Amino acid sequence: MEVLFNKPYITGREMHHLAQVAIHGKLSGNGHYTQMCHGFFEKRFGFRKAFLTTSCTDALEMSAILCNIQPGDEVIMPSYTFVSSANAFMLRGAVIRFADTYGDYPNIDPEAVKQLITPKTRAIVVVHYAGVACDMDVIMKLAKEHNLFVVEDAAHSIDSYYKGKPLGSIGHFGTFSFHETKNIISGEGGMLVVNDKKFIHRAEIIWEKGTNRAAFSRGEVQKYGWKDIGSSFLPSEITAAALYAQLEVFDEIQEKRKNHWNYYYTGLKPLEDSGLIKLPALPDYATVSGNMFFIITKNHKERSALLGSLKKKGIQAVFHYLPLHSSDFFDNKHDGRTLPHTDHFSDCILRLPFYNEMKETELNYVVASLHEFLFQKP
Repeated sequence: MEVLFNKPYITGREMHHLAQVAIHGKLSGNGHYTQMCHGFFEKRFGFRKAFLTTSCTDALEMSAILCNIQPGDEVIMPSYTFVSSANAFMLRGAVIRFADTYGDYPNIDPEAVKQLITPKTRAIVVVHYAGVACDMDVIMKLAKEHNLFVVEDAAHSIDSYYKGKPLGSIGHFGTFSFHETKNIISGEGGMLVVNDKKFIHRAEIIWEKGTNRAAFSRGEVQKYGWKDIGSSFLPSEITAAALYAQLEVFDEIQEKRKNHWNYYYTGLKPLEDSGLIKLPALPDYATVSGNMFFIITKNHKERSALLGSLKKKGIQAVFHYLPLHSSDFFDNKHDGRTLPHTDHFSDCILRLPFYNEMKETELNYVVASLHEFLFQKP
């Protein structure tokens, strides 16, 4: 049996909505489908203002501009994340200060954040790894005490919550991904959420290449011009229409993915109980989003052997992030601190196949293969 790592889910309604885009005759961004998607997220999750973007990377870059990051400003974030989390702020001239994670889960440790705050610190970027919330009360308290911005990198986290609050709605800004590996997809795509109303007007201008074109389209001004820095951050109506097809069946997608997560957790719990692996440690303030499922092996050698065993069985499992602080690009820019928990997770996390249409036979095959390797290994 072959089990793919990921398979993009197509609802069957995408072509209908793409045809509607053609009929309406507007293919460029910020049209009917863009507004429909904005309305869905704002109503469903109570986001103050949503802006679709071409990627989560673009949403992060918009947040860096909105934070008014200047050369030399310091931004604190985890090293165990995708490069976009850091690139967005380095492009504004920021000095990145990488914080370590908790020992039992690869989310940023607020105590590590606290130790890195200086008079030059401007923002904290939290990454809700695998859709499990960081401790946002502590993060927001630190931010308030030191007058800092908080950006939630919620790329994994649609429909996940912190103490009942949707992730992405707590910090000043939230960023989401609709890449084909995520729950809700448009191939490429993302979204910026603005939670502080004083930034909404500027966000719209930045989103529209630094112009007040959106206000012009609404008839609020007689002509539009260059008002601020910005870029072409908004996606086409084609992307928005594909995304809307997913939103029509949002609950069905989420139910399936969360069921898959629970199947893995239940099936692999005996391995954790036997001390052979560790499963995701969920704090009581967090929920799961159904974005991915991972296990933590004892060491790098065991993970490599397990990956090899699964590959022989046709199972496409993968490791995840390499630490940014020790990357080829950043190594000579890092301040030399060791981040032991980050390094441990980079060496030991193994992501299992996970996508919407996985069959129970496939899930069971993966679980059985893990049992076979770990219980029978010498």
